[in-house]
This record gives sequence, C-alpha cells and structure tokens, in this order.
Amino acid sequence: MTEIDLADGTYTAVVDAVEDGFATLFFERDGDEVGNVVLGVDRLPDDGRHADAILDVEVEDGSIATATYDPDRTSSRSEAAQDRFDRLSSRPPKDDDK
Repeated sequence: MTEIDLADGTYTAVVDAVEDGFATLFFERDGDEVGNVVLGVDRLPDDGRHADAILDVEVEDGSIATATYDPDRTSSRSEAAQDRFDRLSSRPPKDDDK
C-alpha cells in the first residue's frame, strides 16, 4: 500500500496520468499543490480513472478513505485550460494590422 504523506483531511486530487494500472495524483488544498502519489487505479472511482479527472478525496492515516469523482469541476477545469491555451497560442497582431 502506498503511504500518502499528507495530514488527515479533505483535498482536491487531480489525476495527472494513468499508465499500466497506476495513476499519478496531485493533491491540492486552497488552490496550492501540497503533495502527490502514485497508486493503483483500483483505488479510484471508476469514472475518475482518466487523466485530468478531479476528485474530492478524504485522507485518513496516510491513505485515501474516500474518493469521489467531480465531473462538473473536471469539465470546467478542462475548458479553462483549453481557453488559456487558445489565448496563448494565438498570434499577436502585427504592427501593420493595428
């Protein structure tokens, strides 16, 4: 079993990657990244076993006590990231286009 080096409490977890039966999760609290872990995907809810999934996680005694997939936050976070990418990837106007 993988030990999670976080204090007991509620966190937002972002699934960074899923590969070969393992998931890499980054934990956030109050908008700040506070830790990460690699664990078996079988420890995650079925619908949250994909990259960029947002989970509401309760950590107790160094392990995940509960994990719930949040489809609304997953979708809105994905859309915000795509909007940011689109803005950054658009070319700035040329001087003679003004």
